[in-house]
Amino acid sequence: MTRINTNVSSLVAQNRLNQSNNDLQTALTRLSTGLRINSGKDDPAGLIASEALRSEITGMNKAISNTNRANQIITTADSALGQVSSLLSDVRGLVVEAANTGALSADEIAANQLQVDSSLEAINRIAQTTTFQGRKLLDGGLDFITKGGTNAANIKTMQIDQANLGATGSVDVQIDIQAAATQAAVDVGGFEANVTGVASTGDIAIGADAGATAATATLTIAAAPPATAASGTVSIGADTLTFDADAAGLAGNIDVVFTDAGGGGTTAASINGSGQLEIAYDVTAGESTANIQSVVNTAALGFTVSGAGAASTTGGVAATGTTLSGGADIGTATTIDITAADGAAGNVAVTFLDAGASGATTAAINATTGAIEVSYDFAAATAASAIQTAIDGLTDFSATLTGTGSTTGGTPATDGALTGGADTTTAATISVTADDTGVAGDVAVTFVDGGASSATSAAINSTTGAIEVTYDFAAATAAADIQTAIDGLDGFSATLTGSGNTIAGTGATDGALAGGVDTSGGVKEDAVFELAGTNGSEVFNVSKGTSLDQLVAQINLVSDATGITAAADGEDLQLRSSAYGSDSLVDLRVISEGTGGNFGAGAREVGTDVKATINGREANSTGNQISLNTATLDLSLELAADQTDSSSFTITGGGALFQLGADVVSNQQARIGIGSVSAARLGGSAGKLFQLGSGGSASLSTDPNQAAEIVTEAINQVTSLRGRLGAFQATTLESNMVSLKDTVANLQEAESSIRDADFAQESAALTRAQILVQSGTNVLSMANQNPQNVLSLLR
Repeated sequence: MTRINTNVSSLVAQNRLNQSNNDLQTALTRLSTGLRINSGKDDPAGLIASEALRSEITGMNKAISNTNRANQIITTADSALGQVSSLLSDVRGLVVEAANTGALSADEIAANQLQVDSSLEAINRIAQTTTFQGRKLLDGGLDFITKGGTNAANIKTMQIDQANLGATGSVDVQIDIQAAATQAAVDVGGFEANVTGVASTGDIAIGADAGATAATATLTIAAAPPATAASGTVSIGADTLTFDADAAGLAGNIDVVFTDAGGGGTTAASINGSGQLEIAYDVTAGESTANIQSVVNTAALGFTVSGAGAASTTGGVAATGTTLSGGADIGTATTIDITAADGAAGNVAVTFLDAGASGATTAAINATTGAIEVSYDFAAATAASAIQTAIDGLTDFSATLTGTGSTTGGTPATDGALTGGADTTTAATISVTADDTGVAGDVAVTFVDGGASSATSAAINSTTGAIEVTYDFAAATAAADIQTAIDGLDGFSATLTGSGNTIAGTGATDGALAGGVDTSGGVKEDAVFELAGTNGSEVFNVSKGTSLDQLVAQINLVSDATGITAAADGEDLQLRSSAYGSDSLVDLRVISEGTGGNFGAGAREVGTDVKATINGREANSTGNQISLNTATLDLSLELAADQTDSSSFTITGGGALFQLGADVVSNQQARIGIGSVSAARLGGSAGKLFQLGSGGSASLSTDPNQAAEIVTEAINQVTSLRGRLGAFQATTLESNMVSLKDTVANLQEAESSIRDADFAQESAALTRAQILVQSGTNVLSMANQNPQNVLSLLR
């Protein structure tokens, strides 16, 4: 159909041309911007995703920037800490040099002290001036702030490396201890109280004590009178019985008594309790004298009866003359016992001189011979007592009279002599002493008869251990020779005492050395042992008898070199490591020791680490040190020794907070603590670094040992801080940087794939749009020509 008012072809061509123009505009926009999505209408969902990714990328890029800033701060702090570490190393060298007091003068040590003071000032200056864009890094301002809780005093030291305080701005820390750390411990027993050794001794008697003896003599003055038997006659009726004692020597009178045996009684004879000869018969009926005679003689009572008539009877007649008399004991010769004063040596003669008629009885000492001369009248009957009295009156002599002969006459008394006088002497005694103390038991000393002409000698019996002394028992052997023989023995000495210097006729008295006491207590036997601990080892050489206290002192003298301290507990030696935990060690190694010694096979023990939890999680432990490293809390603590009570504290703030993620949330943040490195804060249990300054308790001239310990702890503290910061850089910052960059790259790739234009595709679309626009324009031109063709119909 041909129309003029409505050019449908033109309208269609216009629509197509408009669409082609729009496609051309879109292609031109995308190619000119490089973006596939330039407005929300291009791809609403893609725009939303793209903008979200762009936001994340922006945050990530800022996180990368933050990480770089944090890395720069840590690097700055580490560089300053490196200088502090260098200064501490110099100080340690100065301390070690100053300890050489045997070679350094006081002025040189003072010069070293000045360098130490300068180093301490430099360390304090670094702590105060190390900054990053005006913020101080090492003055403690970046350390965590804590508030003590239950038993907080049981925490000796605390190092909080990282803590996530979260939305609340604080975190509570609870430490629960299941078992305290222990030291390595070895106990050695059997160190009794010391007893000083005693050498065994003995006094060996060679001769008996000889007291002073007096010269004595017994001189006969008159012969002994003979003995006589008692006898008598007893009249009984018409008969007279003669009683004769069978034996002479009965002293005094003996009665014969008659008793009534009663009717029908038997005639009997006996010696009664009064010593009387008692004869019993029936007095009323009478008894024949012959029977009485027979009864007495038959009874054998020591009497013989004779004179009885054959038919005579007593018939109630009383006996008369019933006492036997005339009995006398045999007499003794009259003697005078003369005794000189003690100690008179040799003999003293006693001679009797005839004084002649009417001469007085006297006694005197002959001035020339020293003899006692007694004068009396030999012919006259001189009383023996007069002679005794004369002798008894002499000075240094006494005389007593014995015997029943009381007179002498017609012949002189027998001359005699006093003998046996000797001065007081003491027994020859050899005191023998062992040269060494502690000879156990007794050591016997025996004497052996070597026979005639044998030399005096002494030897140790190899089987019994006895000292055997050989000499001639029969000969007069000098006690000094015996003493010399014993004294010559190895291990024994002998001395001689006493005034008796010879012995003969019998062996000396065997004896024994006794009283020897072994040295006891303390170390039982000589020993060499090595004691190894955490710090090192030392070898000890101790002698038998070393007291427990002395041994403790020896071990403690080098406790700094071994890390082991010693103490006495009753009879036990307690060896304890200075350190606690599984790294602590007490290793007792016995190199040599006598049998039965204290140390035996030795021993080796290690300590145990503390067992604890931090906020319910099992903590890593070394000795009394515990630590926990989680995503939210990284800290290490040193607990007081032997504590089992729970402790708590609260981290209320502080620390250097670094935003390391794209989102401002706690799990994309890191908070690290950097403590102060000033001289007042560096150090540990031995003390603080400032004490090394002039006049301080650990200055070089005051206590270089403590100074060395403090510097060592300070160096460990600084290197530990540098290690933590380095670990934070390497494991947190640098890994975070890599992760962020990788994430940004991935996000940008994702955002690019959504929003960026594909130039090849868009170029093709542009070419197509251009062609379609040109084609559409031509077609529209042709469509607009159709109404002109209609006019040709009107012509």
